[in-house]
Amino acid sequence: MKLKNIYAYLNELSPFELQESWDNSGLLVGDFNADISRVALSIDVDEKQIDALEDNTLLITHHPIIFSGLKQLEFSKYPSNLLRKMIQKNIANIAMHTNFDQTHLNEYVAKEVLGYEIVQKDGFVAYLDVNESFDVFARRVASAFNLKSARCVQCSDFVGRVALTTGSGCSLMKSIDADCFLTGDVKYHDAMEAKSINLSLIDIGHYESEHYFAQILEKHLKNLGLEVIIASSENPFTYI
Repeated sequence: MKLKNIYAYLNELSPFELQESWDNSGLLVGDFNADISRVALSIDVDEKQIDALEDNTLLITHHPIIFSGLKQLEFSKYPSNLLRKMIQKNIANIAMHTNFDQTHLNEYVAKEVLGYEIVQKDGFVAYLDVNESFDVFARRVASAFNLKSARCVQCSDFVGRVALTTGSGCSLMKSIDADCFLTGDVKYHDAMEAKSINLSLIDIGHYESEHYFAQILEKHLKNLGLEVIIASSENPFTYI
């Protein structure tokens, strides 16, 4: 199958035009006229993964390996070191980032991971009605995402409505209309801001909340009759 036909299918599934202006989803490495028989899916691109992939593979990732304009390709530095290997092995890459967040990822995490129905959706934010004590809900969240502990900002003992944004969503905090916000990459000053506006926070991790990308997309791509493998990259963090 031509890469351009796979791209067209992905665009229908999750239109690339939905991506944010700062994003860089789409075809990042490769040739639209290339013949593709093998597809690998992953949240990110990493060196170990590239070494393991067969030549002539299409790698579809959630995060773009190229986020902004490259002014040089110095092969000892990231991401040029990975791009060099990809080109040498003729590995194409399509990224589906903020477009996929809006069309699939938040919904999957809400329903399949946390087990709640979405009662309202506003762009990158999915709202859930929880109605539980904060302690019970926080432990439920930690278990669902396999977190060693729940890193929280607790502003109340009870959680009614919850807002969910997978990945890094603290920039949306001022627009959240809920008792508690689930997102990743929560920084110290994010926590201070949340305290000041009485918004509870639970840090669900960036990798932990988005690594479902591959298994969501795998189900759709199998309809195309292609060989599809999940080659998810490893979480760059280790916990000691």
